Amino acid sequence: MLEAAGELLRADPGGVSMPAVADRAGLSVPTAYRYYSALDDLLNAYLHRVIVELRDYSHDCPKTGPALFGEVAVEWARLLESYGAAMVQLRSRSGFLARLRGNDPVISTVREAWERPVRSVMRHLKIPDEHFEHALLLCNIMFDPREILDLVETGLTRDEALRHLEHAYFQALVGWANAAGA
Repeated sequence: MLEAAGELLRADPGGVSMPAVADRAGLSVPTAYRYYSALDDLLNAYLHRVIVELRDYSHDCPKTGPALFGEVAVEWARLLESYGAAMVQLRSRSGFLARLRGNDPVISTVREAWERPVRSVMRHLKIPDEHFEHALLLCNIMFDPREILDLVETGLTRDEALRHLEHAYFQALVGWANAAGA
């Protein structure tokens, strides 16, 4: 069902429904609802699966500091090349920090994926640990799938877009910490 949902999200984002996903997956609609009680549950499971791939890559990456962050960002962009058109359709009505503090499963996995790279950059920039949640928020904002794909569509290569975003992110971290009086 997750593959079918992804295919539909990439091909026809407006036409995604539980009956359409069930049909694409070769299941009856009642069977589909036994797996996922609502379309939102299915779409969150799809997004979560992609974030788990990033988390696993992040945990296994041997690099540290800004190099670790860069490697994870490259992997994130690679995943977006495969899943991005589908992922841009999946947005929550709640804010990132509210979902992080509420232990939202997808956002908890986002934290697991980015925690090591973000903390590594914070140490490199000598930013106190107390700013971690905001550093994670800034990462989420700046490395949003829609924005990365938009930058590439405007003519930047993937590597150029990531280089610009990483530089801006590091500067934003310093700016945030300075504004907070760190």
